[in-house]
Formats: sequence, structure tokens, C-alpha cells
Amino acid sequence: MFYTIDILGTIAFAVSGVLVAFNKKMDLFGVLIIAFVTAVGGGTLRDLLIGDTPVSWMKDIAYTYVIIASAVLAIIFRSKINYLRTSLFFFDTIGIGLYTLVGIEKGIQADLHPIICIALGTMTASFGGVIRDILCNEIPVIFRKEIYATACILGGATYFLIIQLPIETNVVFIISGIVVIVTRLLAVRFKIALPNIYRS
Repeated sequence: MFYTIDILGTIAFAVSGVLVAFNKKMDLFGVLIIAFVTAVGGGTLRDLLIGDTPVSWMKDIAYTYVIIASAVLAIIFRSKINYLRTSLFFFDTIGIGLYTLVGIEKGIQADLHPIICIALGTMTASFGGVIRDILCNEIPVIFRKEIYATACILGGATYFLIIQLPIETNVVFIISGIVVIVTRLLAVRFKIALPNIYRS
């Protein structure tokens, strides 16, 4: 289940990176690089912080194959994506939901405190997008007022709350991931945002 979630998150973020690269009219090499850093950037930082080296995608070549295949398919079927902005938001939201759980699980395996596990989950979900946006000359979403990292934190907190109940671990993963995804969807749909500390 954990490996499946990791692969699905990799696919979602790789496609998200491709869509951003399309918006910036990058060449093929640029598209592949953005797809790659979006998919593995957060996980790479996480693994380095917990001392899990070589990092995940270096130990398992399947991640590289998945990223390349996802990028190529997104390029081939780009004409089928009629609403680019909606598609980008959709894949990005799925990605953060899945990667939050991956980061939490990595923290648990390293015997870290739940708060640190939630931080690792948020980092795993967010920092690939941060690197992507910086390379594409955009202000990262996590640094704007949109509900992004907050959704990851809520999903992580949900995980540690319901894991205490007699519920199968796979179900806990699913519920926690849904909390992240639904929180972000609702925040965007109803324009819910964190308060702005600056006064006009």
C-alpha cells in the first residue's frame, strides 16, 4: 500500500510539473527536468534530513521510469487536456494528499515524534512544488495565502488521531489522504485562506 501510494504520488506530481512547464513553453529537456524535480524534490529533501541515503529514487530505478513515462504520456496527450489550469490543480492536489502520507510513514519508520512526522509529510508534499515554482520563476503556492501546507498538516494530524482506533492501517491512509485533498478542494472552491498579516 505504501509503495503504491508513493508511485501514485510520483505520477501525480510528475504530470503537475509537465503542466507547469507547458505554461512556461519550455523545451522537451525543460519539461522532463521540471517533471523530475516536482516528483522527487520533496522526498529527496526528506530523505537527506533523516539520513536515508542514497535517497529513495536513487535506490529504486522504478521511480525514474515512472517519471519519464508520466512526462511522455502527458506530452503526448496534452491536446486532450482542455482545461490546463484545472488539470494542474487536480494533479497537484492529489500529489500533496499522497505524498503527505509517504512522508509521515517515512518518519514513523525512523521512530520520530508524530509532530516531526507531520512536518516530514508536509515537506514531502510541498517542497517538490516549491522547487518547481522557483525554477519556473513563480512565487511558490506554499508561500502564498492559499490553503496548501495547512491541508497537509490537517491530514497528518488526522492520521495520528485515527490510528489510535481499531481501524486497518490501509483505511487510515485512505481517510487521511482524503482529508488533505478535500481540505484543499474546499479551500479553493470557497476561497478560504489564511489571514493576511499585512494591512493595506
